[in-house]
Amino acid sequence: QVQLVESGGGLVQAGGSLRLSCAASGSGFVINAMGWYRQAPGKQRELVAAITNGGSTNYADSVKGRFTISRDNSKNTVYLRMNSLKPEDTANYYCRAEVYAGTSYTYWGQGTQVTVSP
Repeated sequence: QVQLVESGGGLVQAGGSLRLSCAASGSGFVINAMGWYRQAPGKQRELVAAITNGGSTNYADSVKGRFTISRDNSKNTVYLRMNSLKPEDTANYYCRAEVYAGTSYTYWGQGTQVTVSP
């Protein structure tokens, strides 16, 4: 069993920055891709950014140039640095991990709220 624990959300003014962290705990697994998704009220969950275990990244068009995803494989942790935040970035942000432990599984974190005020 793998648990994902997110931290770093909060309230920030437009133009500000936040850094989200997501740490995976457990044993007997290998983490492949990790990513951040977000869901605003009344909207579907959407991909924000993803990173493979080799470091290849993928971003939603709406965050390119403002957000940076990174990971520390030694700590099984993924980060999302968010700069130049906008009110439309307000959402609950979820960490996702694709894990191999004999077979492939997908795990989600509990979510962390990011609120950007005008």
